Amino acid sequence: MSRVAKNPVKLPAGVEVKFAGQQLSVKGAKGTLQLNIHSSVEIVEEAGELRFAARNGDQQTRAMAGTTRALVNNMVQGVSQGFERKLQLVGVGYKAQAKGTVLNLALGFSPPVDYELPEGITAETPSQ
Repeated sequence: MSRVAKNPVKLPAGVEVKFAGQQLSVKGAKGTLQLNIHSSVEIVEEAGELRFAARNGDQQTRAMAGTTRALVNNMVQGVSQGFERKLQLVGVGYKAQAKGTVLNLALGFSPPVDYELPEGITAETPSQ
């Protein structure tokens, strides 16, 4: 069995998981995500955890179970906590400044670059 698939996915409080055939739906405070589960992967929900197993023992099926577990773990994290990426700009002349939905970047090019943030994405620049 895949080493990744051996680890269960813990469901935090407020996260609801529903199965409808091969369709998995995860609902939480930050939204709802859906995933079509491969037919060779078996998912069992028990005691606030999701466990993943391959239906047969061949290598590709075990790998698919590990991949599915990683995808579902990311879905659970996304609907409960959201996704956050912290970046640090290091160097002389490298800086970023958030102005509403526009991120102004000075990254060594002669003019600064204004990047329009996609809908639903926020950026904070707490320090220079």
